[in-house]
Amino acid sequence: MAWSTRELAELAKTTVNTIRHYHRLGLLEEPDRRYNGYKQYEGRHLVSLLRIRRLAELGVPLSQMHEVGTRSGSTPDVLHDIDAELKKSIERLQEARAHIAAIIAHRAPADVPAGFEAVASRLSETDNAVIHLMSHLYDGETLTDVLEMTADETDDTGPDVDRLPADADEETRQELAGRMAEVLARNMTDYPWLGNPALLQSDDAHFTATTVGDILAELYNPAQLDVMMRAGVLAAERVQAQKGQASQQGQSSQDGQASQKGQISGT
Repeated sequence: MAWSTRELAELAKTTVNTIRHYHRLGLLEEPDRRYNGYKQYEGRHLVSLLRIRRLAELGVPLSQMHEVGTRSGSTPDVLHDIDAELKKSIERLQEARAHIAAIIAHRAPADVPAGFEAVASRLSETDNAVIHLMSHLYDGETLTDVLEMTADETDDTGPDVDRLPADADEETRQELAGRMAEVLARNMTDYPWLGNPALLQSDDAHFTATTVGDILAELYNPAQLDVMMRAGVLAAERVQAQKGQASQQGQSSQDGQASQKGQISGT
């Protein structure tokens, strides 16, 4: 029983080039040659080739075939490593399928930031870019807060910010900043980290405050940046004022309770 390289490839359901590659790597023993110079493969070559193909199917690197193939009676460590990698790959694929299912269900653009499929219709191109940036900077819990803020249908300032021209007049800027500040102050109360978002950013040295500022300067025109800065200042002032009022009310309540206790003690 003897086969040519082509016949051996057909039997093993592989290619001639693959067999030659295995020869070059020393994985498959070279066969004897006939009088005319053609290779003649035997049954042992077919078995060796099938073993190699089996290990390849399992994901064993060609560079480690010798080590794995020569061991018997125990599972090579390399298989444990491959299994761990396969587990990670399966998890990544399952996550990708979940995101694709959400994109299809909400008819969202394919490049929508992960987790924001349900609110994709509320995202402008700039919003999309900013959230992609935030996805790189913040953890999942913080992004959940961002999703909740994005889903807030009472905030109607987004389209006006997107349409704001670079030469917007003072009155337009101030009016829009005031409306944005109202929403932002509410969000700063509900999500305190907005008061200093840099504290929650990743430790990626490439994404410094300056870098983020430069990126935002590319995404927004001068008028939009001006309005957002004004809104931030106004919102911070409102939050501070609310805290002051709450503190005064708390102090008044404590004073009232102390007065009542004093009256009861005097009686």
